[in-house]
Amino acid sequence: MSKPSDLGSLKIGSYILLPHSDQPSGEPCRIVEYDTSKPGKHGAAKARIVGEGIFDGQKRPHVGPVSMQIHIPMINKKVGQIISINGDTVQVMDSESFETLDINLIDEEVQGKLENGQNVEYWVVMDRTKIMRIKN
Repeated sequence: MSKPSDLGSLKIGSYILLPHSDQPSGEPCRIVEYDTSKPGKHGAAKARIVGEGIFDGQKRPHVGPVSMQIHIPMINKKVGQIISINGDTVQVMDSESFETLDINLIDEEVQGKLENGQNVEYWVVMDRTKIMRIKN
């Protein structure tokens, strides 16, 4: 579900798995701040990042050497059509496999703008699903 990479190879807008208290694998986050420092007399260059959670929107700081191995989540971006909306749950039919999914997590940008019959882009990350945007 993830692939390894060096911390120094990332940039703002990249996705990363940051440690989280109740998940051993980490929380998928989008990097919103990234800063590196030069190597000092007795150490390696450090990278300071702040990641914003994809699913919860919480900011998580992380500091480590640029050579540190971290994990990048595999993001599966799919398109589907909204079949029905029941309160917080949206039922979506995948455009390729025609399977139906019940999705609870919706991005703030599209909250309240969803209608039956619309095409939406949804992401599957670490066995969780979220509607990200409305497709035209």
